[in-house]
Order: sequence, then C-alpha cells, then structure tokens
Amino acid sequence: MNPKERFIRCLKGQEVDRFPVINPTSVATIESASGLNINLCDVHLDPDKTAALACTGHDLLGFDSAAPYFSVILEAAALGCEIAWGTRTSMPSIKKHAFDDPDQFKMPLDFLDRKPIKTLLEAIRKIKCRYGNNIIIIGKAMGPWTLSYNLHGLQDFLIETVTEPEKVKGFVEKFKEITVAFAAAQIEAGADAIQLSDHVTADLISPATYVDFLLPVHKEIRNRIGDIPVILHVCGKTLDRIKHFSDTGFDLFHIDSNNDLKKARQELKGKMELTGAVNNLILFNGSREEVKEQTLKCLEAGIKFISPECAIPPGVKNENLVEIVNTVDKYCKNTN
Repeated sequence: MNPKERFIRCLKGQEVDRFPVINPTSVATIESASGLNINLCDVHLDPDKTAALACTGHDLLGFDSAAPYFSVILEAAALGCEIAWGTRTSMPSIKKHAFDDPDQFKMPLDFLDRKPIKTLLEAIRKIKCRYGNNIIIIGKAMGPWTLSYNLHGLQDFLIETVTEPEKVKGFVEKFKEITVAFAAAQIEAGADAIQLSDHVTADLISPATYVDFLLPVHKEIRNRIGDIPVILHVCGKTLDRIKHFSDTGFDLFHIDSNNDLKKARQELKGKMELTGAVNNLILFNGSREEVKEQTLKCLEAGIKFISPECAIPPGVKNENLVEIVNTVDKYCKNTN
C-alpha cells in the first residue's frame, strides 16, 4: 500500500503492511538543503525551494509524509511581526511582536495572499502535483495560544492569564480565525492532514488554564476544520493535561519524549492516537543504534505513528532519520 493508504488505514484501526513514519513538524536538515544547493533561510518565502526541501522527507529519508511548514512564524510574519529569517543553517525567529491589545487585530482580507502564507500554499500545490494521493501531505497552522505568544509576546500573555483574563480570551477569540483560515486554505491546496501547534506545556500553564481558556476553542477549531485528520502538537510535559486533549476531537497527539508513553495512552483511553516520540537530542547527538533503541521504545509502548518528538534540529544527520524508517520496517516484518 502507498504511504497515504497506510496512514489512513492505520488511523481507522485497519490492518497495514507497516506502521506509518510521519513528520508532523519538520525534518528539514542542513544536509538535505545542501544537497539541493539551497540555504535554510531561503525556504520560507520561495515556494519551489519550500516544496523541494519538504519532498526530501519522503524522497531521501523514506518518511510517509511531506510537511512544508518548517518553522512556527509564517502567520506572525504575514501579520506584521519583525522577523529574523535565519541563516544558511538556522531557522527564523520573531524579533518584534505586532499587537498590544486584541482590539488592534482585524483579520486582513488579503491574509492568504500575503507572501509567507501564499508561499506555503503554493508549495503544497506543487507537492500535491508531484505525488498526487501517494503520500500524506501534512499542513501546519499555529493554534490561537501559540499565535498569542508570537503576535503579542510570551511573557506578557502568560502574565495576563492571571492579571487580565478577559484580554487573554479576546486574543484567543480573535486569533482562532487565523488558525481556521490558514488550515482551510492548506486543505484546499492539497494538504491531507493538518498539524495544529499550540504550546500549552506544563512548563508554561496549568491544566486548569488549558480547560478554562482553550479547551472549548480547540473543540470549535476541530469542528470547523472538518473531515480531515488533525494532529495536535504540544512540546514538553503534557501527561497532566493529556486527558483534556482527548476531549477535543483531534485525531492524533504529537507527544514529547519527556512523557511516559504507556501512561499517556492510558489517559487518552483510545480517543486519540499518539505519534512521536523519538528524542531529538538522540537524533542530533546519538548513534544509529541509539536511534534504533528510541524508535523501538516508542513501538513497544504501542505507538503506531512513529515520528520525531518535535521539529528536529537542522544539524541532525540524515542517516539517523533514515534509521527510524528502517527500524519500523524491521519491527513490523518481525511482528507480522
């Protein structure tokens, strides 16, 4: 079966030839970019380069998916934040935020035509034209909580959850429209699944804060995105709130290796599948044997959708990413 069939069948609980290996965030490496004679700082505003680098996830590494959104700043760049676009070997970052108050924001009518957004949509179309329905194309949109960090500022926003909760709710209500519009446009362009990044890790907020401010909004976003697989991504420790994620309606949760995977599956009670949690530090510094051990740990914990735990450091060697695929192949052959 082809990668897309494998992904969909596995998501439905049907028999597959092997478990899918996917990249809900990014597997863009310096090595892959160098092989294409492009720099990492050039792949965010050039649809040809964006598509080419995304395709290396499947063509060079053997993953079942291609994911062309490599960073977390495209929406912020399109909406007025000052961006440092990175270097030949690094990803972009936000230098200056755009909004002090939710009343300052109005969804621009030309949002989808702004260069950072248009670039990604054109890249998805190019990938779809190349592969058709043979692989999983994973789009990505920042959730309203992460958009608030990016557009308003992390520290101010977190303080305001205590000092000005209505202001926080105002930002979330306004920014959810960005998430929905961008996700819908990616689906129309050809994305087969959407990864929603919303960083509500235990290092930043409590489970109660998630329930009070964001859980109903996540449910709404999931319903509005429609009948397509949606992957929720949250970095860091999430075991104390994962049961709430299972109430959102999202299909998969992209989990960090800092969590006990078996306990996480128990908390989800079959309402969501897990993907992850191959450790990024091991991918970056470890040997192929260590990557194999990490991948087997995920498989033995019952994870059926294997992936790195987050966007990988660009300096990861391609051979370590290929080892994930090889390990899943051998594991499935030996257990079938």
